[in-house]
Amino acid sequence: MGNLVGGALSFLGARKAQSQAQYAADVAANAQNEAARLAAEEARFRPIGITTRFGSSEFGYDPETGRVSSAEYTVSPELRALQDRIMALTGQNLTFAEQAPSLYAPLTSAATGLFDLGQQYLAESPQQAAERYIAQQQDLLAPSRERQFSQLQNRLFQTGRGGLSVGGTGLRPGGGEGLRAASPEMEAYYNALAQQDAALAAKAMEQGQRNTAYGAGLFSTGAGLLGGYGQGVTSALAPFSTSLGTVGSIEQLGMEPLTIGSSLGGRIANPQGAQALFTGGMTAAQNRMGPMGFSPLASFYSGAGQAASSMPGFNFSSLFGSPASPISTVPGSLGSGTFGFL
Repeated sequence: MGNLVGGALSFLGARKAQSQAQYAADVAANAQNEAARLAAEEARFRPIGITTRFGSSEFGYDPETGRVSSAEYTVSPELRALQDRIMALTGQNLTFAEQAPSLYAPLTSAATGLFDLGQQYLAESPQQAAERYIAQQQDLLAPSRERQFSQLQNRLFQTGRGGLSVGGTGLRPGGGEGLRAASPEMEAYYNALAQQDAALAAKAMEQGQRNTAYGAGLFSTGAGLLGGYGQGVTSALAPFSTSLGTVGSIEQLGMEPLTIGSSLGGRIANPQGAQALFTGGMTAAQNRMGPMGFSPLASFYSGAGQAASSMPGFNFSSLFGSPASPISTVPGSLGSGTFGFL
């Protein structure tokens, strides 16, 4: 009987201790949730609506959660009017930029012509250009040389020295033909021609090199014209870009209130304070959980159960006043009767 009673009391003690522990855990959990809520509220981003000379900002909040749900800014009427005027210029500038390719198109045609002409010059080597130069110069000198030769012959014939020939030389060391015999006048004439031809040959080489350089220069000039076309088309976009950038700058001025309000909202948020609230709330919840988890009644039940289990002759009914158990019947002068303990 004692073991049965002890088990029942121990069970009641365990149930009471479990119930008290669950209650303490629920209280601690609620306290932790409240600490987290307070910490989140302290750290929440709370922007502020701002109004400046250039515009204003406004933030909307969710009525249920209290969080920011929208943000907008309004540019001041004065700045908006300036934007509208500049946007009109922007459209005109864009039209000019669209017309720029056709306006600068002659540059591409001129560059193509220079490329073709330069190709003609570079088609000849410097030597070929020199030979062509000599031939052209000799063709130009031929009529005057023929007149001079005819006049010289006429003069020699009139003086009776037309057949005089002196001063001939043999072959040269290199194998070339030497000087032919001639009159002094004819020798002077041919020497003058030889000097002219030597000067033409020296100048012809320079002219050939000059022609090649000139042809290369034509390509450079044509490339410059093409570069001017690209630069012109690009420059035509500059007024459009400038006016559009000005409109954007005005928009930035109007958006400043939104930026300032957001910045202030970040400063108002207090993450350090939120952490302090959260840490303090968690510590308080843990401190409360220990004492609240203790149940004196559960301890009593458990102790009583252990005591009952350790007493094999323990009578459970004696604790609750059951009918008296007979101990002895003693006849005597007081009469007979039954005595018991309550």
